[in-house]
Amino acid sequence: MNINEIFGTKYPIFQGGMAQVATGEFAASVSEAGAMGIIGSGAMDEKALAEEIRKAKELTDKPFGVNLMLMNPRADEMAKVIGDMGVSLVTTGAGNPGKYVKMWQGAGVKIFPVVSSVALAKRLASLGVDGLIAEGTESGGHIGELSTMVLLPLVAEAVNIPVIAAGGIATGRQMLAAEILGASGVQMGTLFLSGEECPIHENYKKAVLSARDRSTIVTGRISGAPVRVLKNQMAKEYLRREQEGVDKMELEKYTLGALRKAVKDGDVNHGSLMAGQSAAFVNEVRPIKEILSSIMREYEDAKEKV
Repeated sequence: MNINEIFGTKYPIFQGGMAQVATGEFAASVSEAGAMGIIGSGAMDEKALAEEIRKAKELTDKPFGVNLMLMNPRADEMAKVIGDMGVSLVTTGAGNPGKYVKMWQGAGVKIFPVVSSVALAKRLASLGVDGLIAEGTESGGHIGELSTMVLLPLVAEAVNIPVIAAGGIATGRQMLAAEILGASGVQMGTLFLSGEECPIHENYKKAVLSARDRSTIVTGRISGAPVRVLKNQMAKEYLRREQEGVDKMELEKYTLGALRKAVKDGDVNHGSLMAGQSAAFVNEVRPIKEILSSIMREYEDAKEKV
């Protein structure tokens, strides 16, 4: 894996840009620990994003990035902030970043869109982006249908730019498997929820720690907007109503503000506890630096055995 050499980070690891979780302070903590911290701008506008970038810059002189959801109605303004404020990386989802590529690259920002299919990977690679994040259905939050085991090698074979593996990765052994399948690095989200520095409510954190292999559920498949979360009262009720065929407006009653309920209020019954299947590997709260060093030791041990 060599993505760390491209960015000058200690480890070839991106932190997932989790909305309402990955603040500027949190991203800076991850970067200080040796990985690529990423601010999750999903619930922000351009002013809030600029403030979080400023906070990160005050706390670290190491590389960090921003995740931009392109369906955000303020995406144009936020894209300009990313270019103007000199972050190292932008990851994108839910849209095509083509109109921002020249601006970002002119500002020295490397562009790594998230992809869930080979066709999308080829299309975005043709725009001149610097790399891709192949995210399998095992991941938390908004997902595609292909598993990481299938998606990653197909994307790696289809393009000639670095590919980051994401979805279901939380151990050093999985990092090595991703490397064998063609990855230049990995992105982890769910694992970072267990970091001491992670700002989520303790109830949310405990729910992640107690998760097992079948603890996640996918809502929104029928409506075309699948999201992986931990099973709770809200998710089960949403799924039941979705299967009954209620319209999207009715379903929005369950999800409106649900992520904030989980992250800020610790409502584990009615909040959206976004987490991937890799939650089954997460069983203790540790400082981010310790989490990363442990992963890398396991990766090196596994590589030596192979």
